[in-house]
Amino acid sequence: MTGPIIPLDQLKLGIRARIAAIDWSALGEKEASRLRHFGFDEGVTVEPLHLGPFGRDPLAIRVGRMTVAIRRSHARAVKVATEDA
Repeated sequence: MTGPIIPLDQLKLGIRARIAAIDWSALGEKEASRLRHFGFDEGVTVEPLHLGPFGRDPLAIRVGRMTVAIRRSHARAVKVATEDA
């Protein structure tokens, strides 16, 4: 991880990054639990794949080998750093 740390919702489509930090306090209990079950944790590689058609919500995110949909407001709590090219 050498790139700037930005919120996941600002990462460009198709760019892989590692989760640097998650602000669990910015998420509700259910939302935090859901992200944990999806495998969101520090050091995990993520990649935004698609944006929803209305309001660009939800975001389709690849987490490991799985693709999940999360709200943009939840993605904002996840801070990522881009990987070296």
